[in-house]
Amino acid sequence: MKVMAFNGSPRKKKWNTVTLIENALSGAASVGAETELIQLYDLKYSGCISCFSCKKLNRVKDGSCALKDDLSSILENVRKADALIIGTPVYYGAESAATRALLERLCFPYNKYAKDERSLFPRKIRTALIYTMNVTDKLLKTIGYDQHFGITRMSLKKTFGECELLTSTDTLQYNDYDKYEHGKFDKNAKIKRYKEVFPIDCERAFELGRRIALK
Repeated sequence: MKVMAFNGSPRKKKWNTVTLIENALSGAASVGAETELIQLYDLKYSGCISCFSCKKLNRVKDGSCALKDDLSSILENVRKADALIIGTPVYYGAESAATRALLERLCFPYNKYAKDERSLFPRKIRTALIYTMNVTDKLLKTIGYDQHFGITRMSLKKTFGECELLTSTDTLQYNDYDKYEHGKFDKNAKIKRYKEVFPIDCERAFELGRRIALK
């Protein structure tokens, strides 16, 4: 069992998104899975350029992106993976730019433009999305974030198989609120929630990783 994880946060070490991903990978490893964490912001790549090489009738290989960059070999390795975990902060209601570019390159080559619409990925594997965000649980639904998350989840499900979703809301933005603008936030409430709720989110991530590695 090989579980590949992608950190779509530019804050690559010991912050909200990567901490949850690492907990998920620990959960997978606890049941014997081999794990790999890929830092997207360490790579140089772009999103889909709409060249449609992956849709040509004379293409040599199904599900292959014609772009050659730092993501190319990683996408090839995805073919050998048994589960994928994608973690991202939420910026303006959507995934980070690096995560969105990954999703385009990851899914579109397997999206068959034919009547049967079946995925060209060679088998079914488990996937998971981990979102971290500043908004509260209530605001998440009020402003429609859950609808966007659902669309991304549906794309992964259609391409690869069942997709789990974990959201971590009302997260801590700063190590030291006194050094940055924060007038619209209650720093004490933020710190309190981080101490009390974020550890629960980490436990949830651990169990998520464990589940997808056992399937």
